[in-house]
Order: sequence, then structure tokens, then C-alpha cells
Amino acid sequence: MDALTLHKEATVVDTHNDLILLVDHHDRRGDRRHFAEYWLPQLRAGGVDVQVLPICLEEQFQSEGALRRTLLLIERMHELADEHAEEVAICLTGADVDAAVAAGKIALIIALEGAHAIGQDPMLIRTMERTGVRVVSLAHYGRTFLADGSGFDDSSNSALTPQGVEVLQEMERLGVVFDISHLGRAGVDAVLNVISRPFLATHSACLSLTEIHRNLADAQLKAIAERGGVISVAAAIPMFIDPADPSAERVVDHIEHMAGVAGIDHVGLGPDFIEDYFMQAFGGWQRVPGFAGTFAPAEIERPADLPKITEVMVRRGFSVQDINKVLGDNVMRVLREVMGVPA
Repeated sequence: MDALTLHKEATVVDTHNDLILLVDHHDRRGDRRHFAEYWLPQLRAGGVDVQVLPICLEEQFQSEGALRRTLLLIERMHELADEHAEEVAICLTGADVDAAVAAGKIALIIALEGAHAIGQDPMLIRTMERTGVRVVSLAHYGRTFLADGSGFDDSSNSALTPQGVEVLQEMERLGVVFDISHLGRAGVDAVLNVISRPFLATHSACLSLTEIHRNLADAQLKAIAERGGVISVAAAIPMFIDPADPSAERVVDHIEHMAGVAGIDHVGLGPDFIEDYFMQAFGGWQRVPGFAGTFAPAEIERPADLPKITEVMVRRGFSVQDINKVLGDNVMRVLREVMGVPA
């Protein structure tokens, strides 16, 4: 079987695409067709069957405006699903995802990146769950009331706050999937000591291949796998993959390393397609706080580029079964077991 056919026939799951930010960017400029005219064709070209949609709040919304901004973006996601009901469906359980994919639709899963909207009130995770949120991380690049992001590794020994532990426990009870990406080292260790259900690192890479605070050490990869979790490779972020050579080949280097350390059953894809938003909102990566430096453009730049990863895996001799696991089957296992399934 050739690579393109294999990719088309696989269930492709992308665990991290910030497309709602770019949709909102266009909405505010009077263009409410951006999702239909750009993202739907891109997702179809990339063979994406399941798309996790994180809400990542810009710095100006991370304090008193967080809840309002989050709810507005959640509402916009529901509007998009209603407007394009023949093409997409918001899913609340693993069974919903299976049904949407079987119907030829793209399954959409609402996520929170940083959980700023929860603030100091752990019970708001219940509100988020009622609105359809099914994947949550507790920190982004900074500090929240729940946890510290990885950028604080050198200046803080804090792990999860008491409120963060309470939110994590309530997520497990409700059937909301935990996302460990962006947590600092102490936070990762704390989660590994507390969590009891499989979880995701929705967009990370290997620290041993690319040294940046956002990547995961081998011991962390192993620990995530031991708990049944999946690490999805952030293929679209040059700084995570290789600043000098963020190619599809280097992406597969990270996949191979993860498979060697954690096992092939614990590797997925979470490219983090946010460059288009950064280009339009900021004028480029270098103007975004925390992204100083120079780097080459990523080869996996948009969803339509995803088949390039499959092509490299085929050339390197990955079996069809293992390619299918990485493209989506591994993450689907976690979604079926946890998402919308109360503990």
C-alpha cells in the first residue's frame, strides 16, 4: 500500500490545532467564512478525522476577561458545528467520535489550553464540562491559579496548587481528558503521582532530541506510557522539533525516539498549527512573547502537510499497524476509555 492511500484509510487524529483563534481573528474583520473556505479544505486534504480544538487565551484575556473570552470561543465552536453539520460534529464521548467518523464527518473536541477561565474556582471545571469541554491543560507558558507552565522550571519548584489537584480529580470523575503539555517539570511529576486514568500530552516532543523546556524527558515519556497515556508530537513547531531543520524527517525522528522509549502504543500527532495566526496577528513568530530566536520554517506547516509524515514512516519501514497507531488509533483508545466516561 502506498503512503497516500494508507494515510487516507487511517483514522487521523490531531490533538492540537489552535484554528479557533484564526477563525476569531477573521470574524472580527468581517470574514465569517474563514473556517469553511480555509480550514475545512485543509482538514480534508490532511485526512483529519478527529480534531481537538484548544482555546488558548491571548495575554490580554488571561485575567478578568478569561471566562468571557473562553465562553465566547466555545459558543463560536458550537455555531461552526451547527453551520457545517454535514461536515463536522462536536463530540462529547468516544462513542460520539466513532459515530461522527463513521458518518464521514470530522469529529471536533473542545479543549482548554491553560484553563485560565477556571481561575481560583475549581467547580468551574463542571461548568466547562457542561459546555462540551472534554480535554483540559492547567497551564500555558505562564502561571495560573492551578499550576505553573514549563517556563517557570528554572525559577519555581511549585507543582500543582491545591486548586489544581482538585480540578484534576474532578476531571477524572467527570470523564474530561487531562492534557499534560505545557506543565513544568514539578507539575508533571505531581500529575503522575495523582492521576489514575490515561491522559494525553497533546503537543510535545522529546527533550533528548531538542532541548527546550516544553519538551518531555525520557523518564516522563516512560511514566506517561506506564499510565496508559499518549504523547502527541508537536510537528508544526520548529523550536520543539529542530530549530535548524524542522522537517518531516526530524518529526519522525521524534516519533521513533518516543516509540523506543515509551512504546509505539503511546505515540500520536498534535502538530499545533498556530503559525498562520501568529503571522496575521503578530507579523511572525519572533514577535510573540517566548519565541525569541531564529529558526527555519516547519515542513509540516498546515493540515494538508500531514501525509508527509506518513510518507517518511513508510520509507523508514514502519508497519501499517504501527503507522495507524501513531496517526490516530492510540489517541482513539484514550478517548474511548476516558472521554465522557465518568470514573
